[in-house]
Amino acid sequence: MAAHRMTRPARGFSLVEVLVALVVMAVGLLGIAGLYVEGLHAGRTAVYRGAAVTLAADMADRIRANPAGSYAGSGPGADMGCVNGAADCSASDLAADDWYRWLEDLRRRLPAGATAAIARQDLAPVSEYVITLSWPEVGQEAPASYALALQL
Repeated sequence: MAAHRMTRPARGFSLVEVLVALVVMAVGLLGIAGLYVEGLHAGRTAVYRGAAVTLAADMADRIRANPAGSYAGSGPGADMGCVNGAADCSASDLAADDWYRWLEDLRRRLPAGATAAIARQDLAPVSEYVITLSWPEVGQEAPASYALALQL
């Protein structure tokens, strides 16, 4: 009589199955890491854009408070000691002091290389100011920017 062998069902995982599972997990983890990096980048960009919006609104308030001052250009202003709009400062002194203090705040809140400019256009009976802020963004060739227009 021929011996009849009984085959037992295999138990556990084969090495190939384990390797396939590791490859699938590695691809998934790489995808998650990429999303994490993109999230960090988007968060940093949002912080800078929020700072730019706040800075532009701050300068718009300064221009509204001193409409006779000369704000057009790109600064740099000078420390004229016009703290809280000191009464002994002229409109041009206050504008220079505003530029100086505003650019110091800009340097603290935006990355190195950030720039600011204010353009003025007289449109009778109002004047239009456009406050533009630009800053370098990691991974982008062109700088990011924000512009705020106001009319007085």
